[in-house]
Amino acid sequence: MGESNELNARSAHELLPLILKGEITALVVCEAVLSAIDAQDAEVNAYITVDKEGALAQADSVDKRLANGEDVGPLAGIPVALKDLICTQGLLTTCGSNILPDFVPPYDATVTQRLRHAGAVIPGKLNMDEFAMGSSNENSARGPVRNPHATDRVAGGSSGGSAAAVAANETVLALGSDTGGSIRQPASFCGVVGLKPTYGRVSRYGLVAYASSLDQIGPLGRNVTDTALLYDVIAGHDKSDATSADLAFEPTLPSINKGVEDFVVGVPTEYFAEGLDAEVRARVEQGIAALEAAGATTREVSLPVAGHPDYVIASYYVVATGEASSNLSRFDGVKYGLRVEGEDLGDTYCCTRSAGFGDEVKRRIMLGTYALSAGYYDAYYLKAQRVRTLIKQDFERVFEDCDVLAAPVAPTPAFRIGEKVDDPLQMYLSDIYTVAVNLAGIPGISVPCGASSEGLPIGLQLLAPPFEESRLFRAARVVESEGGSTT
Repeated sequence: MGESNELNARSAHELLPLILKGEITALVVCEAVLSAIDAQDAEVNAYITVDKEGALAQADSVDKRLANGEDVGPLAGIPVALKDLICTQGLLTTCGSNILPDFVPPYDATVTQRLRHAGAVIPGKLNMDEFAMGSSNENSARGPVRNPHATDRVAGGSSGGSAAAVAANETVLALGSDTGGSIRQPASFCGVVGLKPTYGRVSRYGLVAYASSLDQIGPLGRNVTDTALLYDVIAGHDKSDATSADLAFEPTLPSINKGVEDFVVGVPTEYFAEGLDAEVRARVEQGIAALEAAGATTREVSLPVAGHPDYVIASYYVVATGEASSNLSRFDGVKYGLRVEGEDLGDTYCCTRSAGFGDEVKRRIMLGTYALSAGYYDAYYLKAQRVRTLIKQDFERVFEDCDVLAAPVAPTPAFRIGEKVDDPLQMYLSDIYTVAVNLAGIPGISVPCGASSEGLPIGLQLLAPPFEESRLFRAARVVESEGGSTT
């Protein structure tokens, strides 16, 4: 699925010069994407909302502005679909939940504004685990997303729709969000490139919050160059977001092909311990060998806290659920969204949330509320934040001697739909290599590095110090050029 010579299968950096020269129109590119959605999304289920009329109007506007000699922007006519927790003025935003069945935001998220300003065309909103809580996209109220490489397999979560839509050529580029691996893991499972930027590098204004100190919007593309192109559009300070880093931003695209001859690549021993699938290990080691062949120096490093599952999984699921308990309290049936009347106000809250939230969201709210409750705050939330500090210090120490780190994204390739859905702990452990990155606030990227014997994509995870995304793109480009891409 997704294999095609049509325009929707072409990369953004291939399409852009053709659109700018007038050799093709933005409208025909948009039509190609919409046709692919019509033809196969009933099976993939990557989209929650398809905005045909709006997308065609945006594409037509790009063509008219180009015909008038206007500067349309760096994404002129390129289709970019958005995960359905990024606010889009006038377009349904559900967060994959029954509690927001008809919520239409009155404003655009900052990243949406920047896409529009850059000339992007938005074909629709993408399926996701409810409120971004999940590792397989099976928690969506709109049903699971299916992996385009094997439709009996999960696409990954929570940005499963974003990764699957790119892999199936149902969009050219996509935005997702990453709270504990939710861009990188689906990118690995679907064989695309996905970047989780440094916390604060991309504005969260207009992102419906799950865990505010962990959430980060990021780009997905079929190759490293496209992903860097989209990242350069959305990155940078935003005065509307108090957590946005007020630092100068240098575009990453100009340096993407500089190579890694001067790089020291750290390989964390803890990420290659028991539990890692043998084929995943082999493909990841091949990706690391490609970096060595390109001139990088590799060395083993240790992350005794950040690489220890007992510490990272426990601290993540205390911090994340605690913040979720606070953030999701706004969904009460009063201000917006679903309302189920009860006998009094308290009963209305209970009835609304019981009907509107799915099992996993309820589970995490209860875990978080318990961890924040009187008598338990110090024992759980405060202790988890202290572990988080140790995780951050682990990364700071190894980056004193390394430019990037290389590791697996997930312990296995994409697993079967239904395989882990009844075992929350096993599902949580699928994030074992990704959650520490969010706790530390550093950037990480997943780049394809091969496939399993069953043809399932496998990703290599590269990590860098804060605000060093350009290093990630340089290293990922080397891995990609050695034939790691599966799309």
